[in-house]
Amino acid sequence: MSDLSSLEQETLAAIEAADGEAVLEAVRIAALGKKGSISALLSGLGKLPPEVRKDQGAAINLLKDKVTAALAIRRMALKEAALEARLVAETLDVTLPARVSPLDLGRLHPISQVSDELAAIFADMGFAIAEGPDIETDDYNFTKLNFPPDHPARDMHDTFFLAPGAQGGKKVLRTHTSPVQVRTMLAQKPPIRVICPGRTYRCDSDQTHTPMFHQIEGLVIDKQANLGHLKWILQEFCKTFFEVAEVKMRFRPSFFPFTEPSMEVDIQCSRKGGEIRFGEGEDWLEILGCGMVHPNVLRNCGLDPDVYQGFAWGIGIDRIAMLKYGMPDLRAFFEADIRWLTHYGFRPLDMPTLFGGLSS
Repeated sequence: MSDLSSLEQETLAAIEAADGEAVLEAVRIAALGKKGSISALLSGLGKLPPEVRKDQGAAINLLKDKVTAALAIRRMALKEAALEARLVAETLDVTLPARVSPLDLGRLHPISQVSDELAAIFADMGFAIAEGPDIETDDYNFTKLNFPPDHPARDMHDTFFLAPGAQGGKKVLRTHTSPVQVRTMLAQKPPIRVICPGRTYRCDSDQTHTPMFHQIEGLVIDKQANLGHLKWILQEFCKTFFEVAEVKMRFRPSFFPFTEPSMEVDIQCSRKGGEIRFGEGEDWLEILGCGMVHPNVLRNCGLDPDVYQGFAWGIGIDRIAMLKYGMPDLRAFFEADIRWLTHYGFRPLDMPTLFGGLSS
């Protein structure tokens, strides 16, 4: 009996010490398995004298019941401990604020927003959108736009020149989106009414200039286009874009090789407290250049200037974005600072519309 008592103490101690279900299973097999210590005692009962067998059998079965019960209790305790540990590890505090949706975190870059605003405005006026390559030929970027070879006007653009192509022609990073106008006039017959947005490149960098910037140009070609039409389009554009009821504009003579006459356009504004407001005040701010398409440009694009005439204008998208939304430094547009984008960016699903408000 002393052996049974020792076996009971050792087995129950091993069960209590088991720190996992795998260890507990090993203890069970060692005690109750086919070759376990308690199973071996039960198997040996047949060899005992009948007068001893009854008492010994009762004691061994009692030990087996105790071990079985201890195993069940310990197994339940281990399962509860494992469940508690899992609950602690996977706890979700439902009292915390919900995670912010990507739609709330994401922001459209101001350039994308303003480009969409411009497209909405001019689409309402019946303009289509035309696009072209960033790498242009010298012919499309300069010659067909009435820039003679070695003319000083070519220096106005601080051009990035590239290595000649396979056929020997000069290549440049386009200095304006005017080559898209050339491509459009070569590919389409009048009447033509397009806007040409895109990236442009000039070797310049300071607070209001960057080597790469965005520009949008407009072109109208037909038999009766005139400066009156141009003035109305620009006035309606400025009123709609800057969201003011009235706007005063001033057209000043200027020079561009591809237009004649050429003009720069100022818009009435107020400068108070470091803020620019349009549609009021006594100051003026230059915002774009424009003019009637030069007859030489029409000829270079296969159009007869005695039959067709037209007008064009060009605006810096980055510049008018700065004016409308109060951004002080153009270089920040290209620094990929998430803090700047979070502050100045726009919610991705707030698409600009004329009836809903461009920037609402």
